[in-house]
This record gives sequence, structure tokens and C-alpha cells, in this order.
Amino acid sequence: MSKPVLSIKNASLAFGDRTLWSNLNLEIQPHEFIAVIGSNGSGKTTLLKAILGQEKLSSGSIEFLGKPVARGSRRIGYIPQHRSIDAATPMRAIDMLRLGLDGHRFGLPITSRAANKKIEHILGCVDAFDLAGKRAGELSGGELQRLRVGQAVIDEPDLILADEPLSALDLAQQKVIADLLDRERREHNSAVIFVTHDVNPILSMVDRVLYLANGKFKIGTPDEVLRSEVLSELYGTAVDVVRNQGRILVVGTQDHRHHDDEEWS
Repeated sequence: MSKPVLSIKNASLAFGDRTLWSNLNLEIQPHEFIAVIGSNGSGKTTLLKAILGQEKLSSGSIEFLGKPVARGSRRIGYIPQHRSIDAATPMRAIDMLRLGLDGHRFGLPITSRAANKKIEHILGCVDAFDLAGKRAGELSGGELQRLRVGQAVIDEPDLILADEPLSALDLAQQKVIADLLDRERREHNSAVIFVTHDVNPILSMVDRVLYLANGKFKIGTPDEVLRSEVLSELYGTAVDVVRNQGRILVVGTQDHRHHDDEEWS
């Protein structure tokens, strides 16, 4: 087995007397696709922030490519939750993509044939050729989110962190983006950690699920974790998992259907 891209060991994170999760152990291999699901406030977004070096663990450690995580790694691509952009923002769509290549540098963007080729390729991948010259503030939520995905993968990172990347997209666009992330991890051996409220659009791609709820967690394949008895134990109440025509519906808690950006989501 190859060396893990990410290694989380005995990790705990608490705010005051509230523990989001504790003793979390997870190793993620190259090209592995991990779905992170859970209730509101269970610490899904906070987990991504800890991996990015933006949130300090209460205990334990996180290593990326064998070294402790630190802010600003170019080898991690990050897709944040959807945010609108001020309509007066002068940045063009193509400039957003270029930031994925040279946003870490000071001064003016560096243009090259290789950079332009990558931008051209990603414009095609996210179906954004017609958006390239438009100002970012003029774009719809779905258009912005497609560009954020392109920005995250354009430099072929070793790890892609995706925080509800499909939330502003219609079903057709969801498939485009999900397929892009799946292709990215297969072609470039990237690992993907994908926070979502609905696993169905990515179910065929998921290798393992990390389900967070009530300060506890379960890790395993979708068939191992997304079961009535497992989720009932996590939530401490009866939860039914219904499977119909290849789709999964969780019944008994409303938390799995959230779009909220809570402090500890």
C-alpha cells in the first residue's frame, strides 16, 4: 500500500465544554474518495479547517504527505461553501481560475504557455468557456461554484477538500462537477474529502464514509455506515435508512438535509 496522503491520529476538537469529535483516526490513500456526512454542528467544516491548518486540534495530530499540516499548502485544493461575490468586483472568471495557479505569489500574475493550457483545459472541464471574460460579480451562484471547483483542481493537488460543492448547482451541473472531481482523483492520484448533506450524487464514487453526529463518528464503506442500526446508535434515536432504486434516504432526523453554515458545521 502506498503512503497515505493524509493521516489523522487520535484527533479531538472541542470548544469549551462541547466536543465535536474525539479520538478520530483516519488514513486516506491516494485517489481515495471520502464522503463526510453528519448532523448540523457536528464539525464537518471544522475538520476541513483543521486539515488546512486554520483550526488547532484539542489533541492528536494531522499529517499531510508525512508532515504536520500547515497553512497555505499548494498541494491542497479547497472548494469552500458557496458565497456570493460583490457585484462590483472587477475580477473576471478567468482571473479566478488563474488564482489557483499563482494566487500564492506576490506581484502580477505570471503568464506562460503551460499556465494558459491548464486554464483552457479547466474552462472546458467546468463548462465555462462562455464565462471566461465575465466579471465574477455578474455570475450566478452555480457559475461561481463551478469556477471555484476549477480553481481548486487546476494545479493538480494531492488532496482536494470540498465543502458542500454541489449546494448551488442544479442536477445537471452537479453531475458535471462530481464527474470532474472523480476524474481528477483518478488521473492525478488525488484524494478527495467531500463534505455533503446528500451522498446520492456521489454515491458511486465514494470509497468510505465518515459520519459525524453527537460527538461520535463511524467510518466505513457506504454499505457499512449508512444503515439504520448504525445511524440510530450515532443519533441516540430511531433512524431509518431507506434504499430505493440506487438512492439512499435517511428518515428520522432532519439534520442530514442541512445547507446551513453553522459555526461548527
